[in-house]
Amino acid sequence: MAIKAYLYNKCDTCRKAKKWLQDEGVGFEEIPIVDAPPSKEELRRIWKASGLDLRKLFNVSGVQYRELGLKDKLPTMSDEEMLELLASNGKLIKRPLITNDETVTLGFKAEELEKAWGGK
Repeated sequence: MAIKAYLYNKCDTCRKAKKWLQDEGVGFEEIPIVDAPPSKEELRRIWKASGLDLRKLFNVSGVQYRELGLKDKLPTMSDEEMLELLASNGKLIKRPLITNDETVTLGFKAEELEKAWGGK
């Protein structure tokens, strides 16, 4: 399975993850998360593969998360509503998001990337 790395070039954490992947020789397809966020169905697959609570896919430190008041809204939203919202706005998705449809990593922690994606 090909590895897809959803990244935002203005994000320090994304740049660190990209550098780690490159330094470790891990091949990946870079996808701009803001310009081309994953579709609702792709997000559903990512969510299921991650084993995480769907709310963990949200970028809780983002400006738009706060502007939309999502801290208060998410607890009452259905999974379908959350998936639609995430698919509609790449800035709402926690990043970097790296997946091969079976394994998922969110954010940048070198030890988690090492465990998930190996390297040299």
